[in-house]
Amino acid sequence: MEKRMFGIILTVLGIIGLIMAGVTFMQGSGGTYSVKSIVLYGILGIVFFSAGIGLLRNTRDKAT
Repeated sequence: MEKRMFGIILTVLGIIGLIMAGVTFMQGSGGTYSVKSIVLYGILGIVFFSAGIGLLRNTRDKAT
């Protein structure tokens, strides 16, 4: 059950990171800082999202 909760948390963090990358992209003026933050949020969002989904797929629930 703990792995499943951790997977949910990672997935939510990944979604938040991808949303932040999208918002920064839409509001950005094209400066170096804007590009760096878009790339940072995007990469972290993809990594967290894929790790969370992978953890949710591979974790089996035990009948109690």
